[in-house]
Amino acid sequence: MMQKSSVHILTINSGSTSIKVALYQIGQEEMRLFSGSLEKIGEGNGRFQIHSPNEERLFSRLLPLPDHQAALQTLFDWLAEAHPSHNLDVVGHRLVHGGAEFVQPLWISSDVLSRLKKLIPLAPDHLPHELKAIQAVGQDYPNVPQVACFDTAFHRSLPRKAYLFALPQTYEQEGLRRYGFHGLSCEYILQELEKEAGSQASKGRLVIAHLGGGASMTAVLNGQSVDTTMGLTPLGGLIMGTRCGDLDPGVLLYLMRIREQSVDALDHLLNQQSGLLGVSGISADMKELLDQEAQEPGAADAVSLFCYQAKKFLAALSAALGGLDTLIFTGGIGENAAAVRQRICHDMAFLGIRLDPPRNQANEAIISPAGSPVTVRIMKTDEDLMIARHTFNLLVQRESSLGAGVPPD
Repeated sequence: MMQKSSVHILTINSGSTSIKVALYQIGQEEMRLFSGSLEKIGEGNGRFQIHSPNEERLFSRLLPLPDHQAALQTLFDWLAEAHPSHNLDVVGHRLVHGGAEFVQPLWISSDVLSRLKKLIPLAPDHLPHELKAIQAVGQDYPNVPQVACFDTAFHRSLPRKAYLFALPQTYEQEGLRRYGFHGLSCEYILQELEKEAGSQASKGRLVIAHLGGGASMTAVLNGQSVDTTMGLTPLGGLIMGTRCGDLDPGVLLYLMRIREQSVDALDHLLNQQSGLLGVSGISADMKELLDQEAQEPGAADAVSLFCYQAKKFLAALSAALGGLDTLIFTGGIGENAAAVRQRICHDMAFLGIRLDPPRNQANEAIISPAGSPVTVRIMKTDEDLMIARHTFNLLVQRESSLGAGVPPD
């Protein structure tokens, strides 16, 4: 396979009601041929969109997408028609949870699938859809190898004191511990930071603030995760678009005892009805809330709570690092919401954090003043490209092993 000058890698990122995809051609250079999304799966009014490498919309169609199988079949049919010459060499998948066992990208086999199914209780809202995507690819492209890339893997370096819950030890043995997420985003940011600023910067004391519909912050030291805001699942930590983030466990006890909430009802409340949407009563979209906060108290509360929590987590993660050299904002909110960045960094000069207001407002790459003790950056993340890079690296390793007479995995 690697005797070719380049390979075509399809990346798939499956969510509960959406699937994001991208096709890359990678060899001497990295080239994204297109990106796309299948949205509102199971809601009766789905949308299939394709964008060019420069984000120009090439294709958009409304159509029913009753389930993930139908959505992926729609993609495969379009791919065969629109790119008949681009034979797929390999497919890379983002898997939200790898548990304690899966700590690096790997080839997917029937044995790996069986072991991944055992992790479904740790990520019941994500893993089932991701595993179905793997199975769908296997049915339509039975001869195309597939790779699993885990969002938790980057956080395998968490020290024990950072991942333990204060529960009896038997629960840890069942896998109940903090894992952390947005690891693929963190990996991409670190690789790009080294290209832009050198290894001294990428090996320093960093906080990566991935702020979007899902939001987390990660403390990185010497290129390794040492603490992060999310825990057992992507539900914990910072307030998010529709997710509540950290709660006093007593809140859940109250809801079960007094409100007699079922497990499914709690799941829906905490994952779909809370966060910015729940607090504001208006929207889960930060831009809409910023536009309305002057007139709508709920919007003002949601924005204020988000920025206040992020400020506290930033200080806590800086303490875990013993100081801070670089703060990086990424994700949809982190990359685009100057007002949010300003509020998070306000009155943080005691940590060495200062912003240059014109640079911040202009979304420049570096938004701290020259000579500031902490460099504050805006960096665009690309989890799909990180999946493609991991997948390509496994191809190279396999070719190297075969060349040395070592059988592939």
